[in-house]
Formats: sequence, C-alpha cells, structure tokens
Amino acid sequence: MMRCPVIAANWKMNMTASETKGLARQLKAGLADYKDVEVVVCPPFTSLATAWAELKDTGIALGAQNLHWEEKGAFTGEISAPMLKDLGCSHVIIGHSERRHLFGETDTNINLKLKTALRHGLIPIFCIGETLEQREQNITEKVCSDQLLAGLAEIQSWELSKIIIAYEPVWAIGTGRTASPEDAQAVISFVRKTLGKIFSEAADEVRILYGGSVKPGNIKGLMEKPDIDGALVGGASLDGESFAGIVKFGGLE
Repeated sequence: MMRCPVIAANWKMNMTASETKGLARQLKAGLADYKDVEVVVCPPFTSLATAWAELKDTGIALGAQNLHWEEKGAFTGEISAPMLKDLGCSHVIIGHSERRHLFGETDTNINLKLKTALRHGLIPIFCIGETLEQREQNITEKVCSDQLLAGLAEIQSWELSKIIIAYEPVWAIGTGRTASPEDAQAVISFVRKTLGKIFSEAADEVRILYGGSVKPGNIKGLMEKPDIDGALVGGASLDGESFAGIVKFGGLE
C-alpha cells in the first residue's frame, strides 16, 4: 500500500513570532513546487497566527505542539482544540516524550487528548518511545505496546487512518544519537503489527514516523525502510535549508 510520506517539524520552545515569519518565508521559497510529501510545521503557540498568515496558501500544514482535552474552562495556561482550529491548525502533537517525562503527562491524559483532537477534526501526531534505560533492559517493545494501546483506547478502526504515529526513542531526541534505519524499522514494524492485531487491515493505512536527531544526512536511509513513512524533526527543522533537505530526501520515488 502506498502511504503518502509526512515530514513534520517540531520547533519546541523556539522561534519568536518575528523569527517565525522569517523561517516560514524560507520554507515557502524552498518548498514552493514540492508536492510529493505532506509537510507539517508545529511552532509554539505564540507563533501559530504568524505561521498561518505566511503558510496558509502554500500547502504546508500547521500543527500545534499540545492541547487540552476540554473545550474551554478554568485551565490557566492551557489551549483548546477549538482555539487551535481557529488559528488554522490541522494537526497537533500529542504525547511527546518531553510532555510525558518533563510535565508528567499520563497515558490517560494522552488518550483524552487524542479523542478530543479527533472529535474536532485535528490530526493527532501521537508519539511513543522508550528511554535508554528501558532499551538496555530489552523492554522497548513492551513500552511501545503499552503506550500505544493505552493511548488508542476506545479509538475505532475507522478513526485510525486519521492518526499519525511517531516512534521517538527518548535516548535519540536532541542527543545527536539516531536509531539505525534497521533498528527504527524493527520497532516501527512491530508497532504496525501490534496495530494490526487490534484494528485489522486499517493498520496498513496509518502513517508511522521516526523521530530522534533526524537530519538531511540520515533521512534517506530511514525513508528506504518499508514501514517508515516520514519523520518528526526537532532541531534540524529550525533551519529552512536543512528542513527542506529532509523533506526532499523523504520524497516519493
């Protein structure tokens, strides 16, 4: 089955609104005629409006880095799905390891956020992945399976194709260490097989990305693997030329 590749940029807590305008213009210039890959840019909340103003007519999609599961209310510092939709977002990152490990997000929280995103027509980029300690204990598959099944609890088969999954080994995020294409393929293949046991043939449709120190120099090897459908890119997405290089190496043959 041919699945359209996805390259998503997670800018994390980087880029002011004025810096966002400059980078968005770089991306417009570098990817103006490139249509073979679905590109998603996820700036911080304060830069979403600026990014949308620059990118809304380009085909580059806008995503947020988080959301709350309630639509409104007394949740100081949070942001809702309707607010994100109003700013032009079509995607949202959910369950990133930094949210899990630095801010204590639980599988239950993540499941609520996934269901809220789907209910409001946002495409979740649902992140799973193991720590270095868990990898050394040879429990990578158990950790990923547990996160996957808990996050997707009560999700229906027909909804699965509306979700993008990102496998991000925690030990590779921002460290310069990247899982080998073979290691990434092994885990992502396991994830797809696990999905298949629950969702049957719908598992063949879901796009599964790799994330963790992705750069122009390693994207091609990752994209050559049969179950890897793209990348969630951190630091390298903050440079327009670098990110464009990743997008183009991730193109369809």
